[in-house]
Amino acid sequence: MPRPKPFNTSRRQFLSCATATTAAAMIPYTFTTNTAFAQSKKSGLRFALIGVGGNGTRTAPVGKEFADLVALCDVDSRHLDRGNAMLCDGEADLYSDYREVLARDDVDVVQISTPDHWHTKILIEAMRAGKDAYCEKPLTLTIDEGKLIRRVQKETGRVVQVGTQQRSSFNLFNKALAIIADGRLGKLKKITVGIDSGGWSPEIPVAEVPKELDWDRWLGPTPTMEYRYLEDSKRRYTNGHTHFRWWYEHSGGKLTDWGAHHVDIAMLGIDAAGQNSDPASVSGTAVHDVEFVDGMPVQHNRYNTARQFDLNVAFADGDVTMNIRHDVDNGLLFEGERGRIFVSRGKLVGKPVEELQSKPLPEDAVAKVYRGMPMIGNDRPAHWANFIHSIEHRTLPISDVHSHMKMLNVCHLAGICCRLGRTIQWDQATEMIVGDDQAAAMMSRPYREGFEIEG
Repeated sequence: MPRPKPFNTSRRQFLSCATATTAAAMIPYTFTTNTAFAQSKKSGLRFALIGVGGNGTRTAPVGKEFADLVALCDVDSRHLDRGNAMLCDGEADLYSDYREVLARDDVDVVQISTPDHWHTKILIEAMRAGKDAYCEKPLTLTIDEGKLIRRVQKETGRVVQVGTQQRSSFNLFNKALAIIADGRLGKLKKITVGIDSGGWSPEIPVAEVPKELDWDRWLGPTPTMEYRYLEDSKRRYTNGHTHFRWWYEHSGGKLTDWGAHHVDIAMLGIDAAGQNSDPASVSGTAVHDVEFVDGMPVQHNRYNTARQFDLNVAFADGDVTMNIRHDVDNGLLFEGERGRIFVSRGKLVGKPVEELQSKPLPEDAVAKVYRGMPMIGNDRPAHWANFIHSIEHRTLPISDVHSHMKMLNVCHLAGICCRLGRTIQWDQATEMIVGDDQAAAMMSRPYREGFEIEG
């Protein structure tokens, strides 16, 4: 894929604004808080962590500020032992089968931090077992899985918070959305979403499965495949732990990894501007390191998700476009008729940000984009606080499954576009790919016998 033309001087300068501008963006905003809730964070709820790998051990300590962690579940005993020592002083109940956790009447909440391909099955069964859930993103592997999750959530009334914690980033992402909602950019014209390139690997040989890992259960609903592992002096490569994101069998690659964060904020920005965020099509180009036939990889010993991409999302009204690419700064560049801002996990910059010094936003501007809910903490702590608040009040959390899936469907459509190498047309009203039977068939996938997801 040819590299795009470099940013022109003004844009390069814009993205590296003076330190003073970045500092101004980082000035804490005055939040509307629920004082009683903030003073008593412990809810009395008991929760279990299902999936005790990297994301699990990063997010569960935050959850422990609000609920009691009583059980851990993982198919790798090494994760269980490490997590029990790290999170629970060796006192947690340990499980290798999540169904035993869901059967406990004294577990109110589950945090699902498994690899992506297990999210849907465990979440659906958790909701039907009467559990509220905090589930890491991306919620699903397919579009049709999202339809099922949304239906079950409505049927059961369970509270599900998706782990897109950028929705609870008040000093950066929510402040950017407030700037847009206040009309400081005018009508949005273009959003550039930078999510970095995907993973690369050499050929990875078949290897012996570690004795502590139940590989068959780790694979779960996905096709049977041999365990692969390679380690050199610099790094390791595998189709298992951590590196599952680079295999279409288990994930959607970078598009459903960072894409699930930044495309999310992009579409919230369109909504904040009062414009139509219904996607209509995805087009563009991608680079894979393996050959594809009919949208399926034919080589099985290397990472197979898209490594490079330049994708364009068109929306129903045609007045704003989204460009998702690997080769620009990680973050979002919002460009409107009156100005532009760039926001990432490290900065919020642009002339409209500088102008806040002399013309601040209305006092409730950030609170409004946070749906008027209590704003306690920031990022992960705020996201968990919002989850607990929503459980106590039986309301939709800030990152609910319905708005999440509208965004994630764009990421899934982008992945199908990459795999088939052609434009994908989408009808938001029916939530269907139109005019392309082969692409439409990729809205779902078969499940391995014994691990089916019940509708």
